[in-house]
Amino acid sequence: MRNVAPTKTNMLTLKNELKFAKLGHELLDQKKNILVMELLNLIDQAVDHEEEVEKALSEAYRALEHAVLDVGKLKLFQIASAINIGSNVKISQRKIMGVGLPVVDTSFEDYPPYYSLMGTSFWLDSSLKEFKIVVKAMGKLAELKISIMRLAGEVKKAIRKVNALEKIAIPNLQETVKHIENKLEENERDIIILLKMTKLRLEKKKLDNQQP
Repeated sequence: MRNVAPTKTNMLTLKNELKFAKLGHELLDQKKNILVMELLNLIDQAVDHEEEVEKALSEAYRALEHAVLDVGKLKLFQIASAINIGSNVKISQRKIMGVGLPVVDTSFEDYPPYYSLMGTSFWLDSSLKEFKIVVKAMGKLAELKISIMRLAGEVKKAIRKVNALEKIAIPNLQETVKHIENKLEENERDIIILLKMTKLRLEKKKLDNQQP
């Protein structure tokens, strides 16, 4: 309970504070719930996407192993040095309840043909294709994991604020307002009693003065 003078002015001020505290609690609780729902959704996506990345890596390395078997390691290294693929990773931002989350978009610039079709392997082309998928998928997975970390941090902050309002600030204000109301009622009762006593005294004095 706050240590304030039990006046009507203070009571009105505290009632306004209590009103805003309750409104703030409601809005923060809504924000927390929305963030939690989004966080759970992103976690589900990340789990699924991690499986996709593992599957894509497996496919890419399988294709690469077949390419090695077809053309040999030495020739594969020679061919790899001729491959000219540029990658662009564009990072933008989206917002959920004021929280900035990254959006990762990976694109490629190809300049084929990289090598002669003679003496190469279908698996080499397949390997290139699969590794592009891996890079793109890993960018998306990084986006999801960073988003999860940021949202988790915001959820923790929101929970702390909601709890502080719910368990400390609002009860403290309610208790202080109730205390002031009780004090004001008590003061009013004392004043009424005092007025009655004063009235009785005046009436008695008047009667005494009227007697011969």
